[in-house]
Amino acid sequence: MAGRNQQARDHGRSEISGRGKARVRREAGEIPELDRLIHERARLGIISALAVNDSLNFGDLKRLLKTTDGNLSVHARKLEEAGYISCNKFFEGRIPRTEYRLSAAGRRAFEQYLRDMEEVIRLAR
Repeated sequence: MAGRNQQARDHGRSEISGRGKARVRREAGEIPELDRLIHERARLGIISALAVNDSLNFGDLKRLLKTTDGNLSVHARKLEEAGYISCNKFFEGRIPRTEYRLSAAGRRAFEQYLRDMEEVIRLAR
């Protein structure tokens, strides 16, 4: 029953986000729902680093974020699957390299995340 009441309250308040997912419009003073994919610490670090750099390789991101190979790999893959970043794997001589870039969709999602976070901060003051 609660689900039906929530649907009635949300009726007519949906819009499409950058990922093609429906977002619920907020009423004035309502706390925005943050993008959970970006909000996780490691993924936020990856997106933030790529937002201020044209590209970063795996080693640079690993050092910058002070994380393990496995942790970085898992979180980068989630962002890549969402279309937020692109991953280019290649060889320099015999050495494998992985380079990451922020996609246009990733930039839009990050900018929306920042607007939502600024709104959360504004409401908290």
